[in-house]
Amino acid sequence: MLAYAPVPSLSSHQLLLFLLQVSLLLLLARVLGRLANRVGMPAVAGELLVGVVLGPSLLGNVSPSLQAWLFPHEPSQAHLLDAMSQFAVILLVGVTGAHIDVKAVRTRMGTVVRVGLGALLIPLAAGLGVGFAFFSALAPEDAERPLFALFLGVALCVSAIPVIAKTLSDMGLLHRDVGQLTLAAGMFDDAAGWLLLSVISAMATTTAGGSLTLRMAGLVGFLLLMRLVGLRLVRAVLRRSADSPDQGPVLASAAVVVLLGAAATQALGLEAVFGAFVAGVCVGAAGPEVRARLAPLRAVVLSVLAPVFLAAAGLRMDLTALADPPVLLSALAVLVVAVASKFLGAYLGAYASRLTHWEGIALGAGLNARGVVEIVVATVGLQIGILSTTSYTVVVLVAVATSLMAPPVLRLSMRRVEQNAEESLRAREYDREWNADRSPSAPSAEG
Repeated sequence: MLAYAPVPSLSSHQLLLFLLQVSLLLLLARVLGRLANRVGMPAVAGELLVGVVLGPSLLGNVSPSLQAWLFPHEPSQAHLLDAMSQFAVILLVGVTGAHIDVKAVRTRMGTVVRVGLGALLIPLAAGLGVGFAFFSALAPEDAERPLFALFLGVALCVSAIPVIAKTLSDMGLLHRDVGQLTLAAGMFDDAAGWLLLSVISAMATTTAGGSLTLRMAGLVGFLLLMRLVGLRLVRAVLRRSADSPDQGPVLASAAVVVLLGAAATQALGLEAVFGAFVAGVCVGAAGPEVRARLAPLRAVVLSVLAPVFLAAAGLRMDLTALADPPVLLSALAVLVVAVASKFLGAYLGAYASRLTHWEGIALGAGLNARGVVEIVVATVGLQIGILSTTSYTVVVLVAVATSLMAPPVLRLSMRRVEQNAEESLRAREYDREWNADRSPSAPSAEG
């Protein structure tokens, strides 16, 4: 029997750079996150700025040689940090999914659909208009106007579940109805956004329609399989693991479930975070006893992995492109349209569902956070030639700016939304589950 040829190991320099990158990203994420808390912002605001500080926007201008040495443009080196970021975001989304109250969301599914549709269709239409209006200023020379406009519409209609999840967690809003609705509507928008992105990527071929059909069939099949088989299987595995006096089995089982869910949707041509979120919901459905045993996993994900992922998200952003006045004006116009259309769509969906004025504003603020999802969309557009470097920077600017704008508006609006009895009960349950990984003296971001 022939053995496989040995794979070359990482060089000592590659390993050194990777360790330095992760250490520096985590250190600055914790420092800037703490500073953000000091000024009344959740930690995610500071963590997102780390990539801007260490990327070409700041460090690349202050010390180009140091920035190029620390973050070289070599695929083999960049893939190490990308792989860790993907691992982090998958576990972050999975842990968040475990805190979704399935019964509460199911009883308000009409609201989820109305809010999700509003927050999807209005930004999509607004993005189309902006794409046609600013085509000459932002698009590559050989780009097609309709394709560029459609792509910009998709970029503006998505929401960033990982950033929304971290923001809601930092602010203590996961147990609130608005938090639950925001996550559910965000997954609705993202699923549609990824499908539209796959269509745009395939439009140059004759199989675009088939690609969409296959992805839709895969999405429906995955959801049905998880509902009919996966839910029972995951519940049985986790409850069996929780019988052990050691926490290791239940932690490992939960992580494996989330990773396999992510792998399933990735194999179907969908985004891995979608499968991770659905798998996380199945983990949470195993019961409060199981969720309480997941405290150590939550602590590692929220305190170590998530800050590294958020810090790395801004490394590709170059704000120096905004020094060109036409580009700056275009960027501001795109940002205003992106924020206004998402707010309007979510607010109209909330109004149609008879939610209060402040609940509508809170949903608009939460769903406005586009974060790394929009960055991923922008990266795809750059790779397939729909976006130029300039338009890529504009889209990434919208992603970071909307993620930073969401927390203060959420804080302002949620202070005016009274907590009902069901939310109070859910809050006590969450407190019991989170006591093991939250310091008793830790300040509440919500208040």
